[in-house]
Amino acid sequence: MSEPTDIDNDEEEFAESTLIQAIENQIESDNPPAAKATFNKLTLVGYEREEILNLMAHVLAVEIDAILEEDRAFNTEWYEAALRALPELPPEKK
Repeated sequence: MSEPTDIDNDEEEFAESTLIQAIENQIESDNPPAAKATFNKLTLVGYEREEILNLMAHVLAVEIDAILEEDRAFNTEWYEAALRALPELPPEKK
């Protein structure tokens, strides 16, 4: 078994930074409204900005994985509900 390569690490970092950028754009544009509401809620209860963005990016990644696996459109209703449930993470879809 081989160790992850630098390319794998670079791709993972790129994916993570892209997801976080998408979350920051959602918060800034207030679209969907659950993004800004979730960010504000988690800030009020003491989470740090970086941790909040990582939690929200995780939710977005779960939905993107489901889109690709199930060949379907983005499920805004599920996404907003999952954001509002944070800091409880959604179960991984199989």
